Amino acid sequence: MSDVALVEKLVVKHRDLKKEIAKIIVGQDVVIDQILLSVFSGGHSLLVGVPGLAKTLMVNTISQALGLDFKRIQFTPDLMPSDILGAEILDENRTFKFIKGPVFSNIVLADEINRTPPKTQAALLEAMQERSVTVAGHNYKLANPYFVLATQNPIEQEGTYPLPEAQLDRFMFSILLEYPSFQEEVDVVKSTTSDKTQKINALFSAAEIVEIQQLIRRIPVADNVVEYAVRLVGKTRPASAEAPEFVKNYLDWGAGPRASQNLILAAKSHAAVNGKFSPDIEDVKAVAIGILRHRIIKNYKAEAEGISEEKIIRDLY
Repeated sequence: MSDVALVEKLVVKHRDLKKEIAKIIVGQDVVIDQILLSVFSGGHSLLVGVPGLAKTLMVNTISQALGLDFKRIQFTPDLMPSDILGAEILDENRTFKFIKGPVFSNIVLADEINRTPPKTQAALLEAMQERSVTVAGHNYKLANPYFVLATQNPIEQEGTYPLPEAQLDRFMFSILLEYPSFQEEVDVVKSTTSDKTQKINALFSAAEIVEIQQLIRRIPVADNVVEYAVRLVGKTRPASAEAPEFVKNYLDWGAGPRASQNLILAAKSHAAVNGKFSPDIEDVKAVAIGILRHRIIKNYKAEAEGISEEKIIRDLY
């Protein structure tokens, strides 16, 4: 099948996929769109939201609709790297046997990743970056496709271990989950307090997701779009000559080259699911907030004046 036909097929299947997810998840269209863009691009996402907004249910539903394996890890202060990667045990024949941990899955939900100590965070982040784990000197490849969705609770800071900037940078998207609207919450209450159950049909397979990820990589991008993305990221760096005055006033640190790479990959995915065969500047703008939000560091002045990351990013367009 030609790439043009594959993109046209993806548009139809993406539409069907959103309908399937909507059987269980009410609203949250922007969040679901960004998670799907992340999956199609082969990246990972950080989901920031208060408890009770159906983060786990959303990821579980998406994994079922995509036809992928799903595992959830609840991060706690006493969690060890071996609890997520797996460990070698002595079997009945007195030989060592490796028991795989929950990280061996297509979609891994790392629930409240900031609750666990840095050594366990680092073990998961190595798996995200290398797509493999090393235990007792043996290297084990992870499933393909492989996608980590980590959640953070923004209102609890006591007893947490915030992810350092270098580790945050490994996440393609930072997705903010808001409270539902009044009507959405009414629909949620009606659907979850009755005895009706919805069945989710798998519309994709692991092989098809890998094929889509390869298709996204093959999509051509015009030089001016790449230059726009790189220039946009460059403007977030306060020391850069291109940085506007408000960036120098409000930011301590800007985004690195990973942001430029992810902007283009996400713009390609955004173009493909909307039926375009090459991304334009509007596609870059459509994904910029999710890509840049966690990669810029505000200073005290921005905090004191209540300037949000989203406002700074929008002012860069």
